[in-house]
Amino acid sequence: MENYTKYRLKPAEELVSALGAADNLFVVACQKCFKAYETVGEPDLDEFLAFAKEQGKTVTGTASVDFLCNYPQTERKLEGAVPEGTEHIVAISCGLGVQTLADMEDVRVFAATDSLNYRGQHGMALTKKSCDACAQCYLNLTGGICPVVDCAKSLINGQCGGAKDGKCEVDPARDCAWEKIYRRLEKQDRLAEFEAQPVQVRDYSKAGHKAIQDYVAAIREKRLDGYYGGLHPSERKEYTEALPLQKFPEPDTVRLPMAMHFGAPATPVVAAGDTVLVGQLIGEASSFISANVHSSVSGTVTSVEDGVVTIANDKKGTIHPSVTPNKPLSKLTPEEIVAVVKDKGITGMGGAGFPAYVKLQPQKPVDTVLINGCECEPMLTADHRVMLEYADDVILGLQAIVKAVGAEQGILVVEDNKPDAVALLKEKTERIDGISVRVVKTKYPQGAEKMLIKNVLGRKVPSGGLPADVGTVVSNASSAKAIADAIVLGMPLVERAVSVTGPYIAQPGNFMVKLGTNVQELVDACGGITSDDVTVKMGGPMMGAPLDSLDTPVKKGTNGIIAYEADVTETVDCIKCGRCSDVCPMELNPLEFAKYLDEGNITGLKEENILDCMECRCCEYICSSKIPLVAKIKEGKAKVKEMK
Repeated sequence: MENYTKYRLKPAEELVSALGAADNLFVVACQKCFKAYETVGEPDLDEFLAFAKEQGKTVTGTASVDFLCNYPQTERKLEGAVPEGTEHIVAISCGLGVQTLADMEDVRVFAATDSLNYRGQHGMALTKKSCDACAQCYLNLTGGICPVVDCAKSLINGQCGGAKDGKCEVDPARDCAWEKIYRRLEKQDRLAEFEAQPVQVRDYSKAGHKAIQDYVAAIREKRLDGYYGGLHPSERKEYTEALPLQKFPEPDTVRLPMAMHFGAPATPVVAAGDTVLVGQLIGEASSFISANVHSSVSGTVTSVEDGVVTIANDKKGTIHPSVTPNKPLSKLTPEEIVAVVKDKGITGMGGAGFPAYVKLQPQKPVDTVLINGCECEPMLTADHRVMLEYADDVILGLQAIVKAVGAEQGILVVEDNKPDAVALLKEKTERIDGISVRVVKTKYPQGAEKMLIKNVLGRKVPSGGLPADVGTVVSNASSAKAIADAIVLGMPLVERAVSVTGPYIAQPGNFMVKLGTNVQELVDACGGITSDDVTVKMGGPMMGAPLDSLDTPVKKGTNGIIAYEADVTETVDCIKCGRCSDVCPMELNPLEFAKYLDEGNITGLKEENILDCMECRCCEYICSSKIPLVAKIKEGKAKVKEMK
């Protein structure tokens, strides 16, 4: 495979002229992109080192970096890498990488290469467009600022004289590139050097190129909005966002797994033949990271097998005596709130189902509680409807969490595609001290804990860390409602809101569903699935679990059942386009996970922090080669954990 985006070392005589007497060089080489992915270095670095040796130059060190133009990752990779005594940086990359280093380093950065354009793909990295692949790089003359791209007129010998107050006469909103260049050269004490340069003339025969500006401009502005990476997939919420929650008819039978939460399964405390009532404990938490399970109906236990309690519903809805209201929140102590949440089996209801009571006992001081009302997954609208129809309960649940953890404030975070929920929650919280609403721009995966914390509070959870490490607790909107139900009604988590939706559901809807209800019954009540060639998932299209069979029960974390187009694309080899790294909100390099796994390099997986991946599927969604990255990442994680 030939590279899509290339660079080549400048001719030796040009390098000699550019470097002059410069010495003590630290050399940074980009591993090129849009190419067959190999975990071996490119030859250009060795070629330059041989040249430097011939010229008697001292090289203080080298670094090879994938996607040098990716500023956040490059900054992290080069932190502490440049040795003392380094006087200059030499960049072996296309112009995007050269300028990244020039913006980052105080020392002068030399461009050792010229950028070449192949098949119109240059500059596809989702960063500020800064290189036109003109094959005659001027960055050595201009302090690392490209006159071809940054100047509206692409002037390469100085400014036109039409700038006013530092702004371009062609576009008054645009900084004059040459004023920026002069300031950079002045800072480097190089103005006299530039003025002595001969007149530069572009050779348009060197490379044919046309920037793909429309595509890039459409997404660059959004890319760093709130946090690094992420996507803007088609929302497709129109199927159900305006449909109110309906009470789903009680099923004849419920099947309640003892493992519908993160951690150890609950231990059954009932046996076949037992009579149970609504809200009765049927599975007891078996460890600290576990959760109680309660009956969602009244009736008779017909079996306890394979970690599942099956109950025949008598349709009487008889409530167990343990289901009684607690004291008002104002009179509950933090310890009592934690006890209620633990006793009633409340878990996270938007993700992995982490036992909620554990979060309410953070090991470090917490000053802020965030309620995730973003519901950033496409298609899903269950949380949206909960916030509209149970706003008071969501707010009370937030207040309970704030009190339990001793926080100073609670913030309801809602994406701007839910203006009705935003307006209602703001109206209801405007007179409540310490409780507020924050509107964030719609972006996936906005609702992920670490993204939410970074966007709303500007805090970064450390690698391997927890939200409490930065003084925060995050809970889902439906979980907050469940906590309110546990306090006000004494009702355990026995039902939840579920969206049954997608283009291949005949009559989509939002429902309040008893846990243990069969998914097939939900789908049938919505008119069934209208095509055979579909993908059905429990959850959203990004992080949901594919269902091979609809004969499965609704669990505590089941926020949706969706049916949408089957993916029939075939996997091809990685072309190293770098898009997976551009969209990874955790600032990882997913392509390296796939490559290292295939090579059996488990140490490499660990060193690339594969365990930090939250499996949001942004990388797989955007992958040009349609590589099943999330499946590979899960396999890689398992191997890294085994290595421990």
